[in-house]
Amino acid sequence: MKGAFMVAEIDFDYMHWEQDKPMNVLAVDDDILSMGFLEAQITGLGHNMFTATDGQKALSVLEVNRKTVDVVLMDREMPVMDGITAVRRMKEDVELRNIPVIMVTGADSLEEMREGLDAGVFYYLTKPVDRGMLRSVLSAAVREARRSKLLSDELGKHRTGFNLIEYASFKFSTLPEAESLSALLANCFPEPKRVLPGLCEILINAVEHGNLGIGYDAKTRMLEDDNWREEVSRIQNLPENKDKSAMATINFSADGVQVKISDQGDGFDWQSYMNIDPARTGDSHGRGIARSNVNSFDAVTYNDKGNEVTLFVRCEGDFK
Repeated sequence: MKGAFMVAEIDFDYMHWEQDKPMNVLAVDDDILSMGFLEAQITGLGHNMFTATDGQKALSVLEVNRKTVDVVLMDREMPVMDGITAVRRMKEDVELRNIPVIMVTGADSLEEMREGLDAGVFYYLTKPVDRGMLRSVLSAAVREARRSKLLSDELGKHRTGFNLIEYASFKFSTLPEAESLSALLANCFPEPKRVLPGLCEILINAVEHGNLGIGYDAKTRMLEDDNWREEVSRIQNLPENKDKSAMATINFSADGVQVKISDQGDGFDWQSYMNIDPARTGDSHGRGIARSNVNSFDAVTYNDKGNEVTLFVRCEGDFK
């Protein structure tokens, strides 16, 4: 099957998505005072809370509630099993590996933060935890979990017929189209749930940062004001932007699956985002490219300008 397609939006209710039912947060800490603080903050934001006092107990809670827990807030230093070991165990489990983990450490050590990032932790806080920082990072992790659940539900609806594709090209312009396309294209890969988060982030980047020129600080303000989607839509409809679109092409080869995404923007300093900068771990966004590079794809390659990226996953045997 070859050809070019416009992207039809999946019928997502985005206002419902942003204000969905409370999420389930697993807080793991052996300190009673710290746990009390976390409980006050988590429940104060309207979320439900599970608790565990060490990494081993956290894994036991996750085993029983593997389809229930949405976000894990994990202390690093604990008896029995430390937080890093628990996270590594989570990453070995297909169903648990994509749960966002916020790591809390008592030491402001770049080495410890890098160790956590290497283990798959993309949200990091230092003790004593600042209330504002916790709310920002928890909101970012919850936002990721909600999107992941919504898009994962769509995966199975698009699976039939993808073994017929050899090459296809898709044109998209809006956030809903980017998100819909991520659920559709993920089915072309051997492990759809692995590539889905990174694919969604890169497609969204092509719209908001690429075509619309929304910078890092501007997005931070939008998220703080809780009007990100509304502002992106407003900027999208400005006369200078309403005709802009991005392209995604997918190719199958004997080696694997490749998606190339290009936008009409001026490009950006992509090198700074290929790995998480510890200085940005408390930010409300800015992890998408690094997560794609570390977790979702075997290769993430930008052109020099930064307005075209190729995502590649190797395939063993005849996937198609």
